[in-house]
Amino acid sequence: MEAETGQTDTKAERTDTETGRDFWGTKRTDGGESSGTGVAESTETDTTPSLRILLIEDNPGDARLIEEMLRGTEELAQRVSSDETAGRTPEITRAKRLEEGLELFDQRAIDVVLLDLNLPDSQGLETLEKVSGASTATPIVVLTGLRDQQVGIQAIQQGAQDFLVKDEVTSELLVRTIHHAIERARQEYERRRQREQLETVNRLNDIGHDIIHSVITTETRAELEQEVCDRLTASDGYRFAWIGEVNPGSDDVVPKAAAGVEKGYLEDVEISVNEAVAAGQGPSGTAIRTGEVQVANRIDSDPDFEPWREEATTRDYHSSAAVPITHEDLIYGALHIYSSSTRAFTSPETQILARIGDTIAHAITALERRDALVSDAVIELEFRLEEMVPELVGLSERESGHISINQLVRGDETLLAYGSATDIPQETFEETVERIGGVSDSRFLSARRDEFEFEFVMPAAASLFEAIATHGGRVESATIANGEFRFVVELPRGRDTRQMIELIKEQRPDATYLAQRTTERSDRSGSSRGSTATIVLEEDLTEKQRAALETAYFAGYFEWPRESTGEDIADRLGIAPATFNQHLRTAERKFFDSVIGE
Repeated sequence: MEAETGQTDTKAERTDTETGRDFWGTKRTDGGESSGTGVAESTETDTTPSLRILLIEDNPGDARLIEEMLRGTEELAQRVSSDETAGRTPEITRAKRLEEGLELFDQRAIDVVLLDLNLPDSQGLETLEKVSGASTATPIVVLTGLRDQQVGIQAIQQGAQDFLVKDEVTSELLVRTIHHAIERARQEYERRRQREQLETVNRLNDIGHDIIHSVITTETRAELEQEVCDRLTASDGYRFAWIGEVNPGSDDVVPKAAAGVEKGYLEDVEISVNEAVAAGQGPSGTAIRTGEVQVANRIDSDPDFEPWREEATTRDYHSSAAVPITHEDLIYGALHIYSSSTRAFTSPETQILARIGDTIAHAITALERRDALVSDAVIELEFRLEEMVPELVGLSERESGHISINQLVRGDETLLAYGSATDIPQETFEETVERIGGVSDSRFLSARRDEFEFEFVMPAAASLFEAIATHGGRVESATIANGEFRFVVELPRGRDTRQMIELIKEQRPDATYLAQRTTERSDRSGSSRGSTATIVLEEDLTEKQRAALETAYFAGYFEWPRESTGEDIADRLGIAPATFNQHLRTAERKFFDSVIGE
């Protein structure tokens, strides 16, 4: 049944699982198989019955008469079912006492009940009430020995589909009555299902509107995610909801917000996006990988949910939906919803949930962009490279020195690196650099007592840093110390850090992700002039103009005396001196116009 009620008709669900049919006997197409055969006076056969009838009757003569009327007839099966089982004989299971009949409800699927109201252990309409309580979905036809219309009317008012007077029953009347009872029950079920589905859709639409309101009123992503989870579990529709994201540097999905009946579930389960492991093959990991809503409508039997089944069912989670939260190429994670009902997530619901996921993603994007405009905070990702310039790595360890690369400037086909070395003899450093295959040229710019500055030309490293820049990042710094090469990539807030991590590992298999942190951008002063200068560098200058300006600055072009001439810098950038002068003058004019003009 649908999630609105928070409950499921256990009889209807049991029928679906055990027999491969719904409650009126229609064959399922999802591979379910029937189980068990008749007990008591039923006959075991090798063929699958198209209809299961439970006869609760203590009088052996009346029971035998009913069984004879139904046994061997194919008309009833033909009326009820139109598939390949329609020509098979219905299976009749008889119970002599009400207690025995109720036990059969728990053991097997029943499509229709023929019920005598007066049994050794129950009398009158109380008998009907107990059978109806066992399953509201299974149609009941009351058998009475009295020609009392009032009893029959009361029986129908209390849930029976029809009633028959035993002395007046004929085979034709019995077949027609059972057929009509099943058909009416089918129609009632369908109307109830549609009504509950409509209620669920309306409820979800209301939730969607509330989430849109939360988008407008919340100030942070954390507040928004918590509001979404709280709203989804505010009614009885869903038992538990949480939002998770992929932990940068690993495949694990970690929770960010949760609401509802959790009872330690998130601590007891492991969820991954790695398709190669069982923890990544469930709805959550698949939703994040594919960008599509994933539904497990029967947790107790869904093979993909097996790693989490025990933990889920003990908390009364019987169906779930995982909704991806993505915007363009940004993957924020997934929204996970659990219901105490089976089959709680139908196609209309999943469509609305997909829209809710899109709304959350757009809201997070907007919040991140707003924060990026008003805040200097950026995301830094730190990595270690095992095989980058091993000669310098070894030198830093032997000399207990420290090498910093403070600026990288991309030329047309090369990468210029400007840095400094501390507590390392310059002669030893120079001899070591000459042995590095990845450095095509180098020179020293200035020297002090324990420190000197240098310039490297590294064509081999250009592809890695080019890829980082293409995906919106930049190498903020690199250090060589204590026998390790580490570098830090800076990303604007809101960018997909996992995508950048995967990109770097793809470019450099020897890369190890170390840490992620949020920090203030180092090249902003916080003043209006500092902000203006940053805008000029990042937005007003062309790539070649910025390269010319940065190279000139870090190569000592503006020092007195100059540490590099215009010809030196033009040579490093692979351009003519006149072209360098043109780029540099244009960059200087734009920069001074913005800073001094302000």
